[in-house]
Parts: sequence; structure tokens; C-alpha cells
Amino acid sequence: MDVLRPQIHISVRSLVEFVIRHGDIDERTGGGNPLAAMKRGAELHRKLQRRMGAFYHSEVPLKFTISYDDYDLALEGRADGIIIDDTPRIPGMPGLISNKMSDNARTDPNHTEVTIERDAHREYVTIDEIKGVFRDVEAMTEPEEVHLAQAKCYAFIVAHEKKISTIDVQMTYNNLDTEEVRRFVLPQSFDELKKWFLDLIAGYKRWADFSYYWRITRENSILALGFPFTYRPGQEKLCRDVYLTIKRKKRLFLQAPTGTGKTLSTIFPAIKAMGDGLCDRIFYLTAKTITRAVAKDTFSLLLSNGLEAKTVVLTAKDKICPLEERKCNPDDCPYAKGHFDRINDAVYDLLTDENLFDRDSILAFADERMVCPFELSLDLSTWCDCIVGDYNYVFDPNVYLKRFFAEGGGENYVFLVDEAHNLVERAREMYSASLVKEDFLSVKKLFTTYNGGIPSAINKCNKILLEWKKRTDGCMQLNDIDAFVYASSRLAAAMEKFFEKHIELPHMDDIREFYFQVRNFLNITEALDENYRIYCDFMENGCFYIRLLCVDPSMQLQQRIDLSRACVFFSATLLPVNYYKRLLCRDKEPYAVYATSVFDEKKRFVAIGRDVSSRYRRRNGTEYDRYADYVKSICGAKPGNYMVFGPSYRFLSEIYERVEAFGLPDTRLLLQKPNMTEQEREEYLLAFSKENADTLLGFCVMGGVFSEGIDLTGDRLIGAVIMGVGLPMVTHERGLIADFFERRDGEGFAYAYLYPGMNKVLQAAGRVIRTTEDVGVIALLDERFCFPDYRQTFPREWDNPPVVSASSIKEKIISFWSTNCG
Repeated sequence: MDVLRPQIHISVRSLVEFVIRHGDIDERTGGGNPLAAMKRGAELHRKLQRRMGAFYHSEVPLKFTISYDDYDLALEGRADGIIIDDTPRIPGMPGLISNKMSDNARTDPNHTEVTIERDAHREYVTIDEIKGVFRDVEAMTEPEEVHLAQAKCYAFIVAHEKKISTIDVQMTYNNLDTEEVRRFVLPQSFDELKKWFLDLIAGYKRWADFSYYWRITRENSILALGFPFTYRPGQEKLCRDVYLTIKRKKRLFLQAPTGTGKTLSTIFPAIKAMGDGLCDRIFYLTAKTITRAVAKDTFSLLLSNGLEAKTVVLTAKDKICPLEERKCNPDDCPYAKGHFDRINDAVYDLLTDENLFDRDSILAFADERMVCPFELSLDLSTWCDCIVGDYNYVFDPNVYLKRFFAEGGGENYVFLVDEAHNLVERAREMYSASLVKEDFLSVKKLFTTYNGGIPSAINKCNKILLEWKKRTDGCMQLNDIDAFVYASSRLAAAMEKFFEKHIELPHMDDIREFYFQVRNFLNITEALDENYRIYCDFMENGCFYIRLLCVDPSMQLQQRIDLSRACVFFSATLLPVNYYKRLLCRDKEPYAVYATSVFDEKKRFVAIGRDVSSRYRRRNGTEYDRYADYVKSICGAKPGNYMVFGPSYRFLSEIYERVEAFGLPDTRLLLQKPNMTEQEREEYLLAFSKENADTLLGFCVMGGVFSEGIDLTGDRLIGAVIMGVGLPMVTHERGLIADFFERRDGEGFAYAYLYPGMNKVLQAAGRVIRTTEDVGVIALLDERFCFPDYRQTFPREWDNPPVVSASSIKEKIISFWSTNCG
């Protein structure tokens, strides 16, 4: 009985894209988005295949296995088409040969349709590789090297299987805007294909070796890996819940209060599942930089305890670029020039030297080897077991990692989605798109020395927008935008031809940015369904825009989630859980777990101030004075560090000015400002890290950078004053969201305002108690916190908080502190 040998799998496309790449990074060449091309090309692929007749066999799976000493390398792919008939193809001539011409017809040798005498005893085989592109196919003179290499791999496999000495390769290029088709037919001999193919495989051998032998090392280390600490109460159950979710290929919503160790409680069981062969790769996805740092520290902890797993922390391109101004082209960036000539060796050397790759280590090595650090991090991710990065690397249709998901995703990927409460609004934005009328005219003015039909195409788009603008009085919903979509696609096609000519005009960055906005808008139109609302409106500056609003992103997110084996959504604030289950996936019965808090409830004082409100109609001097009195009373009960959260910068400033006017002794005030730099944020938080003998009041905006994801333990923060219920601003767009969910679920206000607002409240409150030793005060200052709809969103550990007033709260807090500090 044959023993099954271990196999390393790689797709044909991944192989050729990795091995044969060379040259420079140059974002100036072409404006097309390969992810968009892939998405829009699927339908046109099928249309072309249906036209090809009886001899054409579409979507043919192919596999070729090469045996090495300890494992087999399995090369897999799917040929777009294989043509098998007795009609010959003419060497070197582009185009598909006509089957209707007489056997001995003579034609112009420069014509694409040339017929030679048939060989009645020979079967002719052609591999057809279809590529959807946004470029001008008529201007192409030859196939792109990487595309041709993919087709040649298929040609080798088929010629080998059929034992034929010659085979043709047909490259079919299809413009995704105009549907124009251009074909190149290239004859291949099997002997030449075999030599070329074996050289290609030889270039991949060291990578296949690494994959095989590293997996053995990884699995052996996981087998011996133990939990690095004594389990906290309930933590072992959390780990078991996550493991079973992965084993059963499910989705899990995990509400884990601060202190339950949710980061380790999700990563550790996922690593164990990897060791048991249940998953091959873990994606740890976050919304903020600081939570990525926590994940990195957790992986580092496990590495120090014996884990052997390659882990990379992905950093946004603009944040990791070593240049003062990012320009990805060989003329402006020395790292871009010749990058692809050096990158594979650089990746291999770094990969075989370290196990954890973060921003600093990647930057240092990229500088040493003169490669782009962002591209280096992406290439490292291909070989890593664990990837830590922003949500958009999985969920955003414009940014997601095509190397993992372009060909259908991975059966054995696990998604760990941290701070999942943020994903609802982030997803809405990912799957929505807008175009501003005034941008069309601004870009038109930039085309002074080049026309190419672009000004005319812009005029057609602008004319439609102008008609809508004249009819719009406030927010106007639209049902039919087909004419605008058609005009925009013509504009995108014209701009694509412009990019193909490599013409440099002033303000090229603005031109390219506008092009991507138009292209993204067109991509989103293909997803339009009942979960969208289309509307026109005016911006605050008077500009007019059209927006494709994804009201319910669950369908789009589900398509991404389906690319994984299992997905775990977790946060300290996932209440009410049904709201998040409804908007983050379409699974009928996802698991849901509420972890028990490990904190002593006696160390937390939660109170509701009922005699104030942040309602818009109540925002006046008298109400601001009451809030200021609350702040004075709370911080007067005990010196220390406090954060005061407000619903907006303006509201916050009103309270700040009144508290400042009190002239409180031994008290320092800090005010969060809009658009703070990274350094200003660090300095703001640093003030809470220092030893403060007196009182520090940090005024922050709910939902801002200081209201979640920061750890101020011990005496660094002893209280949070939360002024208002955090409801989003009333806007036309929020109105559309409310109307959508009111019609569908009867919960319009809750879905559009209440739940998003209360999540901000819960996040802000969560800054106070971070460890089992922490003691602190949480003041909820708004009458609405007493209302049943709001109280149902409270975590269970906030059991029936007392109602206080500005005059009584100080006494209660003094009593609380005397109990805990006495």
C-alpha cells in the first residue's frame, strides 16, 4: 500500500508572479487596479468562453506534481480555456485563426487571419489564458511576461499529459470598460517548454524546502507549548470556546470585559489549532495601532515560551515609507529602483534569520538591502504563520491581500477580529463610495496639453451631476444612475489610455487620485443591492456629491468571512450582541459567549447623574455649568488622574473653559484638539504616565483616539467622567440608516444612533479598570442613562448603578474611596 507523501501546494499564478518578477516599483505606469480588474473580469471571462464554440473547454483544472526527497511539490491551476481541434495556428501571429477559409488560401502576410494546409492526422491544442485589463488592448504589442508565463505552465502540463511535441499558447486580453479583445497566439515546442518550466521550478526549490521543513519545526514547537500563565477565572473556558469554534468551522462573537485576557485567550487556542492541523495561517485584525502592539507583544510572549512561528506586523504604506514624501517610482525612490531584482533574496535571508517582524526590524533590513519596506512586509507575510494588521487587509475590496484571497481564499485561514465593535462603521465606509461634482471640473482644468477624450467624458459626467444638483433640495435619493455609471466608465477608460502613454502632467498625484475615486465608485456599483441607498447632497462647503451608501455591510463582510475556516469577533463592548451579529455576518447561528468579569465589583464605583443632559436643545450655559460642577465634585473627592469625555470638541471646550475658570488648586488641565499629530498624542498620554501628586484632568472626545485601546493602569487613571450618551450627529445619512432599519427591523433609532453611541460610552468607561488591582470611578452624566433602552446596553457588571446629583456625588465618591483606600 502506497504511503501518502507530504505535499507543498502552490498555484501556478502565485508561482510565476513570485519567481519571475524583476525591475522597478513604479506606480506611475498604468492606473489600473488589479483587484478591480479581477472582480470585473469574471463576468467577461464567462462571456468570452461561451462564445468560443464546441472545441473550447473552459475552466479546466490542472495539476503537476514534482517529487523531492521528503515531499511532493504540487503545482495547481485552472486553465481559462483549452482548445482541442484539427485547426492549426500560425506561429507568431496575433489573433484567432479563422476556421472558415479554404485550406490553401493565400492572404496578406501581415493580416491576422492566415490559413495553411491542414494536417488531417494531427490534434492541435491551444491553451487560452484570458486577462481582463483596464489598459488599451489595441496599443499592446506583446503579452505581459507574467501572464505569458502562467499560460506556458498550463501548456507544459497539458503537453506533458497528452505527450504532444507542440502546443500553442493564446493570450486573450479583454478591456473591462470597452470589452475590446486582443489576442496573441504563440507556438511552443514541448522541449523548450520543459527546459523553461524546470528552470522556473528550480528557482522555487529553496522556498518549497523552507515551507516543508519549517512546518515540521512549527508543529513540534506548538505540541510542546503550554499556556504561559495561570489561567484567570473563566479564561480556560474562553480558550476552549475559541478552539472549538475553529474546529467546527464556525463564527464566534466573544464579549470579553477588560481583564479577561482576551488577546491571549484568542491567539493561544488559534496557535494550538494550527498545531493540530486545523488551520495554516492566523490573521489577527485590528482597527488601531495600539491594539496591534498588544497582539505583537502576545505573539512575542509565546515565542519566548518556545513557540516557533513566523509573525509579521503589517504597517500602512505611508507610515512605513522611509521617504519624507512617498513617491513609488524609480526616479524619486532609491528603494523602488530595481526592487524586484533584490526582493526575493532579501525576503529569504530575513525569513531564515528571525521569527517576529515588526515596523522597526523591517525598516532596518529594508534599508540594508535597499528594498521597499512596505513591499518587504507584504512578501514576508506570504511565508508567515501569523499576520497582524488592520481590518482592511482582509475586508477592504481595494486594499485586501490578493496574494491570499485573490484565488478564492484559504480553507484553513482563521480570522481573529479584535475590537470588533469598530468594524460596523469601518465596513460601511469600505463598501461605500462618493464622487464630488467639483472634482470633475478641477481635474478637467489639468488636461491642458492632453485631450484624449477626457475633457469630453468629464463634461458628460458633470452634465448629469448638474441635473441632479438643480433638483436637489437637501438630500435626494436616486434610483436610476445607469447613465452616470456609463459616462463614468467611459471617463475611466479614457484616463486609462492616458496613463498607458506615460505622459507626465502637472499635478499627476491629483489626477491619479481622482481616477482611483472614479474606479472605486464603478467597482462599488457592481455590488449595489437592497442593502444600499444612493443619494445626492451638499457638503458643508457647498460642494455637491453623489454617494453609494452601504447601509448594511453584513453581506459584503460575509463574502470575506467565507474566505476563512473560522472567524472570531471579540471586544470588551459587543452589546447588544444581536446588533453586531446582524451587521457583521449573515450566518444564521453564530456562537456568542459573554465572558465573566474577573474584577472585584467593589473596586469600581458607577453612578448616573440624572439632572443633566447633552441633548442639543439642552446645550446652553446653564447645562454646561451643571456639567462643570460635576467635574469639580468628582475630582475634588480624591486627587488623581481623570479623563472627562464629551460628545464633541465644541461641547468639550465649553466644559473645559468653565472648569479652568474655577481655578482649582493643584490641578492641571489637558484638552484634546482636533487632528493631533502622533507626537502630540504621545505627549498627551505621557502626562498620565508620570507620577502626579496633584490632579490631572484630560478632556477627550468620545469615540476619539483616547477613548479606547489605551491602558492607563493603577494610579495613572482613577476616574472617567462621561458627559452624554455619545449618539452620532443627526445627518441626512444617519436618517437614511435609521429609515432602512426601521422599515426592516423596527429598530431604526437603535441601529442608527443608540447602539453606536452607547458603544462609545462603554469604551470610554473601559479606560478606568484595566487590571485586578485597579480602583476607579465611572460617572455617567445624562438623564438618558436611566432610560430602559439605554440601560439594556450596560454590561452585566454594572448592576443597578445608583442615581446621583451634582450636589450628592462627591459624598458618595468620598465614601467609595474611604472604603478602598482606608
